[in-house]
Amino acid sequence: MNRRVVITGIGLYSCIGNGKEEVLESLRTGKSGIVYDKSREEIGYRSCLTGMVEDPNLKPFLSRRQRLGMHQPAMFAYMSTMEAIEQAKLDIDFLEKNETGIIFGNDSTAGAVINTIDKLRERGDTTLIGSGDIFQNMNCTVNMSLSTIYKLKGINITLSAACASGSHSIGMGYLLIKQGLQERVVCGGTQEINVYAMASFDGLGAFSVGHDAPTKASRPFDKNRDGLIPSGGAATLIIESLESAEKRGAPILGEILGYGFSSNGDHISNPNFDGQYRSLKMSLEQAGVSANTIDYVNAHATSTPVGDSMEAQAIHSILGSDVPVSSTKSMTGHECWMAGASEVAYSLLMMQNDFVAPNINFENPDEDSQKINVVPEYTEKKIDTFLSNSFGFGGTNSSLIVKKFVK
Repeated sequence: MNRRVVITGIGLYSCIGNGKEEVLESLRTGKSGIVYDKSREEIGYRSCLTGMVEDPNLKPFLSRRQRLGMHQPAMFAYMSTMEAIEQAKLDIDFLEKNETGIIFGNDSTAGAVINTIDKLRERGDTTLIGSGDIFQNMNCTVNMSLSTIYKLKGINITLSAACASGSHSIGMGYLLIKQGLQERVVCGGTQEINVYAMASFDGLGAFSVGHDAPTKASRPFDKNRDGLIPSGGAATLIIESLESAEKRGAPILGEILGYGFSSNGDHISNPNFDGQYRSLKMSLEQAGVSANTIDYVNAHATSTPVGDSMEAQAIHSILGSDVPVSSTKSMTGHECWMAGASEVAYSLLMMQNDFVAPNINFENPDEDSQKINVVPEYTEKKIDTFLSNSFGFGGTNSSLIVKKFVK
């Protein structure tokens, strides 16, 4: 089978907005969600910058029993999924009766694990830890919570692929639907933001220390960038077969055309031009489109010198110099396990509203970024087809191509 796969709902819980409308306004105005977090200073972080997302109050929506097994990743993901399901015109009654899968990107539950260990050390008795901790501690916490809350009966897996987790979750859902193995899949990515989650990353010295001007510190592609800024939240996309969407009368926000992927097979943390090149090339071939079809690229660019340069080289080699490029991480920071999903959602909002969000803080190109068309300001532009890149530690690469839906 070779079915068409469409997107019928998106939901966002992000440092640049709680919900699509707030996020859309931030994308238009180039509003940053980066702040100085005093608690990071107190615990010993070198960099105290983060994209700030508050823990949501789930009491109006879920019972105490449902909330018991949820820590930050699951809490954030519930908020984004609730919004996406509403837009897709789905409800629990329908989902319980019609097989629907879930593939969510998540690669850590550090905060929950440390909280559990602290309880054990304090109480000296495992029976006093609490029954909800086991579900909070597991990496599949999001899938366990959402699949039971929404009565999902299809595939149920957590996809763990570092900073490409959210993107690969969409790609895998796309392949399952395309092959006729699922009608619809809840896809997405989520990232915890507590002080424990990024301590080891901070120890690597990879984070920006631009404390004097937090909103200026994330500088993808800029010559004066000094490191990335961690962030988090959640993004959810409802994807389904075209037949399913039309049968339900669901809104069709876009069509997934291609999914490219690769592994560098090289250094565990350093990016690799060849791997990124192959991922981009595969996405175009799989979509059956030429390079000049792409109207916009939402770059992975995290604001690190080597990573941004490698991606600029790959984009230039595959797509040339003219296609508009921006990294929404300039506003959000690096949303890590969530980023591959949120950046597709951000790009969908741009496509629906005919603009390219700015790559803020881009003032001085380097020798690689000057070869591509990095967009530093809000730009009105009709986008029919976009490409979104996500690259992660371990050399995992993912590229997705999405098009405006045409019957």
